[in-house]
Amino acid sequence: SELTHMVKSDCRPSKNRRYFLKMDENQQEELEVLQSIYEGDENFKELSPTVFQYKVGDDGDLHSFLLEISWPQDYPESLPDLNLKAFYNKHLLQSVKDEILSQMKEQAECNLGMAMTFTLIEYAKENVDSLTAGQANVKLQQQTEASYKNADPAPKKEKKEQLTKAQKRRMFDRFGTQEEKPRGWDWVDVVKHLSKTGQAVDS
Repeated sequence: SELTHMVKSDCRPSKNRRYFLKMDENQQEELEVLQSIYEGDENFKELSPTVFQYKVGDDGDLHSFLLEISWPQDYPESLPDLNLKAFYNKHLLQSVKDEILSQMKEQAECNLGMAMTFTLIEYAKENVDSLTAGQANVKLQQQTEASYKNADPAPKKEKKEQLTKAQKRRMFDRFGTQEEKPRGWDWVDVVKHLSKTGQAVDS
């Protein structure tokens, strides 16, 4: 019957509804606030009612990173789980990741017992340069390598000259010998040739 169908439907709530059933009133209120604040912000992503990602910085910037924040069941009385496991963060040095998570955890501990997801995201946005200061060395190294590749390296020219000489040598040594020829080694043949043609040979 229709009533039976409704009861069965109620017994099988949607995924989001199951999350809401586990969330307390404070969590639901914070979720609604986050959805309102970050509506239209492409950097903010709600993976579930208790898991969020925020991309700090611009794509292609060595200082950018994707922060994931997960709420445990008793959040905010316990700390949220913070991680940088997203593939987007593959360019970050491990030491930089450790520093980001360390500073973010300190901020979370300062706000324990209060809604803190917005605070954590904004802290990361405002302090992205200091959080990722260790990436400066990577950027400098990449710039140096790029400059070296774009420069006109003299060794290439020298290498080309060496190859040209080698080609000339192979053409000169067409008889296949690698031994050095003494100066004037072919004068005997030249004299014989000139004798036959009747041309004079200067002494």
